[in-house]
Amino acid sequence: MRSASGDDVCEVTCVHPEAVARSRAALPDPAGVEDATTLLKVVADPTRFRILSALNTGELCVCDLAAVVSISESAASHQLRLLRAHRLVTFRKEGRVAYYRLLDQHITGLIAGALEHVRE
Repeated sequence: MRSASGDDVCEVTCVHPEAVARSRAALPDPAGVEDATTLLKVVADPTRFRILSALNTGELCVCDLAAVVSISESAASHQLRLLRAHRLVTFRKEGRVAYYRLLDQHITGLIAGALEHVRE
Protein backbone atom coordinates (compact mmCIF):
# COMPACT_ATOMS: atom_id res chain seq x y z
CA MET A 1 0.00 0.00 0.00
CA ARG A 2 1.37 3.39 -0.98
CA SER A 3 1.19 6.33 1.40
CA ALA A 4 -0.40 9.62 0.44
CA SER A 5 2.96 11.38 0.13
CA GLY A 6 5.03 8.42 -1.05
CA ASP A 7 8.00 9.66 1.00
CA ASP A 8 7.97 6.70 3.34
CA VAL A 9 8.19 3.92 0.76
CA CYS A 10 10.92 2.74 -1.60
CA GLU A 11 10.63 4.22 -5.07
CA VAL A 12 12.26 1.11 -6.54
CA THR A 13 12.07 -2.53 -5.55
CA CYS A 14 15.38 -3.79 -4.24
CA VAL A 15 16.28 -6.40 -1.66
CA HIS A 16 19.46 -6.31 0.42
CA PRO A 17 20.19 -10.02 1.01
CA GLU A 18 22.67 -9.49 3.86
CA ALA A 19 20.28 -7.23 5.76
CA VAL A 20 17.39 -9.65 5.21
CA ALA A 21 19.48 -12.63 6.39
CA ARG A 22 20.70 -10.75 9.48
CA SER A 23 17.17 -9.69 10.42
CA ARG A 24 15.71 -13.16 9.82
CA ALA A 25 18.40 -14.72 12.02
CA ALA A 26 17.52 -12.30 14.82
CA LEU A 27 13.78 -13.01 14.76
CA PRO A 28 12.44 -14.84 17.80
CA ASP A 29 10.95 -18.29 17.31
CA PRO A 30 7.18 -18.40 16.61
CA ALA A 31 6.35 -19.51 20.18
CA GLY A 32 8.38 -16.59 21.56
CA VAL A 33 6.53 -14.16 19.30
CA GLU A 34 3.18 -15.57 20.42
CA ASP A 35 4.10 -15.36 24.12
CA ALA A 36 5.49 -11.83 23.80
CA THR A 37 2.49 -10.49 21.91
CA THR A 38 0.13 -12.09 24.43
CA LEU A 39 2.07 -10.40 27.24
CA LEU A 40 1.85 -7.04 25.49
CA LYS A 41 -1.91 -7.46 24.95
CA VAL A 42 -2.37 -8.10 28.67
CA VAL A 43 -0.33 -5.03 29.59
CA ALA A 44 -2.09 -2.90 26.95
CA ASP A 45 -5.34 -2.74 28.93
CA PRO A 46 -5.51 0.69 30.63
CA THR A 47 -6.77 -0.65 33.97
CA ARG A 48 -4.13 -3.36 34.12
CA PHE A 49 -1.41 -0.88 33.12
CA ARG A 50 -2.51 1.44 35.94
CA ILE A 51 -2.41 -1.48 38.39
CA LEU A 52 1.09 -2.40 37.24
CA SER A 53 2.16 1.24 37.48
CA ALA A 54 0.82 1.45 41.02
CA LEU A 55 2.67 -1.73 41.96
CA ASN A 56 5.81 -0.24 40.45
CA THR A 57 5.96 1.94 43.59
CA GLY A 58 5.86 -1.10 45.87
CA GLU A 59 3.67 -3.77 47.34
CA LEU A 60 -0.05 -2.97 47.80
CA CYS A 61 -3.02 -4.91 49.09
CA VAL A 62 -6.08 -5.45 46.88
CA CYS A 63 -8.08 -2.82 48.77
CA ASP A 64 -5.35 -0.20 48.31
CA LEU A 65 -4.98 -1.05 44.63
CA ALA A 66 -8.72 -0.69 44.09
CA ALA A 67 -8.60 2.74 45.74
CA VAL A 68 -5.56 3.87 43.74
CA VAL A 69 -6.99 2.76 40.39
CA SER A 70 -10.58 3.78 41.26
CA ILE A 71 -12.18 0.40 40.63
CA SER A 72 -14.07 -2.01 42.86
CA GLU A 73 -12.18 -4.57 44.93
CA SER A 74 -13.89 -7.29 42.88
CA ALA A 75 -12.67 -5.73 39.63
CA ALA A 76 -9.17 -5.34 41.08
CA SER A 77 -9.13 -8.99 42.13
CA HIS A 78 -10.26 -10.06 38.66
CA GLN A 79 -7.51 -8.03 36.97
CA LEU A 80 -4.90 -9.26 39.46
CA ARG A 81 -5.84 -12.90 38.77
CA LEU A 82 -5.24 -12.27 35.07
CA LEU A 83 -1.94 -10.49 35.74
CA ARG A 84 -0.86 -13.33 38.00
CA ALA A 85 -1.81 -15.94 35.37
CA HIS A 86 0.48 -14.16 32.91
CA ARG A 87 3.31 -14.02 35.46
CA LEU A 88 3.33 -10.24 35.79
CA VAL A 89 2.54 -10.05 39.50
CA THR A 90 2.85 -12.24 42.55
CA PHE A 91 1.26 -12.04 45.98
CA ARG A 92 1.59 -13.04 49.58
CA LYS A 93 -1.07 -13.45 52.22
CA GLU A 94 -0.80 -11.87 55.63
CA GLY A 95 -3.76 -13.15 57.59
CA ARG A 96 -6.77 -12.36 55.43
CA VAL A 97 -5.06 -9.62 53.41
CA ALA A 98 -3.45 -10.30 50.00
CA TYR A 99 -0.48 -8.09 49.11
CA TYR A 100 0.57 -7.89 45.46
CA ARG A 101 3.86 -6.86 43.90
CA LEU A 102 5.44 -6.96 40.46
CA LEU A 103 6.96 -10.35 39.71
CA ASP A 104 10.40 -9.07 38.74
CA GLN A 105 12.52 -6.26 37.30
CA HIS A 106 11.50 -7.15 33.73
CA ILE A 107 8.01 -5.87 34.46
CA THR A 108 9.40 -2.72 36.06
CA GLY A 109 11.48 -2.14 32.92
CA LEU A 110 8.52 -2.77 30.63
CA ILE A 111 6.42 -0.16 32.43
CA ALA A 112 9.24 2.37 32.66
CA GLY A 113 10.18 1.87 29.01
CA ALA A 114 6.62 2.36 27.78
CA LEU A 115 6.14 5.53 29.82
CA GLU A 116 9.54 6.91 28.82
CA HIS A 117 8.78 6.27 25.16
CA VAL A 118 5.48 8.17 25.23
CA ARG A 119 7.04 11.10 27.11
CA GLU A 120 9.67 11.68 24.40
